[in-house]
Amino acid sequence: MKTRGRPKVSALPRDEQLRRAKRAQRSRQRAAGIVHVQLAVPKALALKIAAARGSARLLPELEATLDRMLVRVADYPQLHDLAWNRSDELIPAEEAFALYERHWRFIEAERLEQRERLLIERLKNDFGGGVING
Repeated sequence: MKTRGRPKVSALPRDEQLRRAKRAQRSRQRAAGIVHVQLAVPKALALKIAAARGSARLLPELEATLDRMLVRVADYPQLHDLAWNRSDELIPAEEAFALYERHWRFIEAERLEQRERLLIERLKNDFGGGVING
């Protein structure tokens, strides 16, 4: 008599097969630098994220949005000097603008790198109405 169901290709029980497959998946993701992030969001937003999850544009656009919202302090020498007492690697862009504005007298304009000049200009337009009150 022929048995029903899935053909047996492994001597291991199904739960052990699943455990090993999950362990291998986590190992591949770790090697690829992929990390799971758990985030509590309203249901409507969670549905949007779930729907967008399959889109190839989701990650690049999310990264662009986060790059606009956050500033990596170490990438900007004078900001790094201003934030000498902070241990944060990333700070909100609005806080970066506040640091520049509050301590503008310590900024050496002739030493500003082009990248930092562009950051200050963007922050000035986004949060300062086009000016720095320094």
